[in-house]
Amino acid sequence: MRKLLYMFVFSMAANASQPYYDRVHDSKVFSEQRKYRIFLPAGYESQTKQYPVIYYFHGHSDRYTLEKYDNGLDTVPKIAAFVATHEVIVVAADGYVARDYTGFYGGTPYDVRREGGEFDYAKYFLELTRHIDSNYRTLSSRRYRATSGLSMGGFMSLYLSARYPDRIGSASSFNPGPEFYVGEKDARSLWRPKDHVLNQEHSMIRLIRASGDYISQYHEETRTAYAITPTVDFEYRRDEYHRHWATSIAETFEFHMRAFSNPALDTAPLEWNYTSAHRDSEVWNYRVKANSAGPSLFSLRHVSQGGLGIYTRRWAPDGPSATCTAIDVTTAPLYHARANYQIVDYNVATGKTNRRESVADTEGRLQFQVDCQGHELGFAGPGTGAQSLVLLPVTAKGILRVLPGVPVTVPVRVFNPRNSPVDNVRTELTSDYPTVNIVHEKFKQVQIGPGETADLSFNHTVQFTAGDGDFARARLTLKLSAEGMKETTQNMDVLIAPDHMPAAAEVAVLDGRTQTFPVFRQKGNQGGGATVQRTVSEGRGNGNGKLEKGEQATIWVKLNQGLDPFDKNNWCRAKVYTDSPILTEVANIEEVKQLEWTSAQSRTSVIELSANLPSGSEIPFILDCESWSFHFTPDERYGKELLYQAFQLHKHHLFSWKWKPND
Repeated sequence: MRKLLYMFVFSMAANASQPYYDRVHDSKVFSEQRKYRIFLPAGYESQTKQYPVIYYFHGHSDRYTLEKYDNGLDTVPKIAAFVATHEVIVVAADGYVARDYTGFYGGTPYDVRREGGEFDYAKYFLELTRHIDSNYRTLSSRRYRATSGLSMGGFMSLYLSARYPDRIGSASSFNPGPEFYVGEKDARSLWRPKDHVLNQEHSMIRLIRASGDYISQYHEETRTAYAITPTVDFEYRRDEYHRHWATSIAETFEFHMRAFSNPALDTAPLEWNYTSAHRDSEVWNYRVKANSAGPSLFSLRHVSQGGLGIYTRRWAPDGPSATCTAIDVTTAPLYHARANYQIVDYNVATGKTNRRESVADTEGRLQFQVDCQGHELGFAGPGTGAQSLVLLPVTAKGILRVLPGVPVTVPVRVFNPRNSPVDNVRTELTSDYPTVNIVHEKFKQVQIGPGETADLSFNHTVQFTAGDGDFARARLTLKLSAEGMKETTQNMDVLIAPDHMPAAAEVAVLDGRTQTFPVFRQKGNQGGGATVQRTVSEGRGNGNGKLEKGEQATIWVKLNQGLDPFDKNNWCRAKVYTDSPILTEVANIEEVKQLEWTSAQSRTSVIELSANLPSGSEIPFILDCESWSFHFTPDERYGKELLYQAFQLHKHHLFSWKWKPND
């Protein structure tokens, strides 16, 4: 009766031909009534048909009204005009968090601050979709549900579609914020959409950038991450416009209309990848529950009916395994009820394989538990099919960084997840990059036993070419086949260090000591800045300024010239890269990049030297210091209007440094 009364009142209001309606609904996540604005297609009240839905998310300081930035003169009329001529519903969601707002407008939405976590906005989104689907005539399957948004709302659109790829078929983002914090209150993780594009392999994604947007460099980094991932259906649009704004709304909503017409979005994928920052996750009917402490990312890789990989990291993209005791996994109901299955479990960290029995439950689900060190699992039993060979992670950090100009042995290690041997394994390495010279490209091995691995690294040698500056990207393609097995192709991305990398002239090691450094501080978004003194106490050790056995330390480097003209002879803390097994990165220091107003973080390292240090050891490092600047030119114009926003730019400065026992 309550629903019928609601629909009657709504129908009466609809006859007034308003372009939108402001509504409320009850939320358990927020323990309050939440507002939203809904745009309904022409003739909605007189029709019986069902409609797809686009959920639109506002930016910083705005709300569901979408009126803070433009007094309702641009975005709202454009959405209303589109809905009036298309068979679609648009819902403008409210990101309001009372704690983070100064008034009706003016604050940080969605509870994505580092100190947040009281609310899980993604779970609220599920509440909102249930309400909309229950009270309006919607097409409620994944194919017909889309997200879109501007700035922080653009981030939220990408994040939600990555969190719920099985519920959202398409996502678009106008000038998205580059990174924010998600996860439980005691375990907040920095989430950058560019690190997790594999979540959206079976979705349609569109990124729109305004040419004059002040955080365009971040948009380009996000664009590149999607563009180089061939399994993502990705579109990109650059609009010639001078502000941080939602441009080409109608064209972007047409993209979603194409997605609504795409029957491929109705089909659950046969193989998929997924990463979550939450201890409890459910995706594609799989359930994952982790007993973890602190920030953690949990990844399911190449999941199919025949097996999967499960990995953890303390931070993305290259952190160590998470701190946790166990991960419980329940598969989708893909198997024969009450049938016996054997699980072949390879521990990537220890290199050991064990086998165990599992009985599918009455729904046909398998349940198993692993630790957090990284595992590859194969399932053998009724209906599992023939699993493919698995290419293991290229390094412990999952990222291959190489030096140019010297032969490099590519770490090709292959795991056989089957319960039977695989014969005549063949690998072939190729690359379309002119900076890649493959010395050895083919290899044939007779057999890999059940649950065993083969290290084929010595058969694949490559030499890379690079220029000056930052790491250059290249891609290797590995063809992997065996007798009676379909050939698979695996991409291996490589980061090539610059050719003429200078040695660090001055380095300071903080091993439990306090030091004062001159550092650069920006003035504001119209350029300028100055040197200030910063005192820090970092690391853990005897404080003598030398990295010694068992100590933890940060490394600071002096920059003769940073990106900003005023940034001269200042110091910065470094991100440390090394392949040495006797040195580990134990913490990722995240600090806001001063006055950028984007939530983007400068990420640097705390490293630890092993207590079991072989005599005569030397460790080569690459030290990465990031500097940034507001680039502002006061006489540049957009038409007759002077540009008022400075571009926020950043640059990585790479240095070589070698640790020796007496340093």
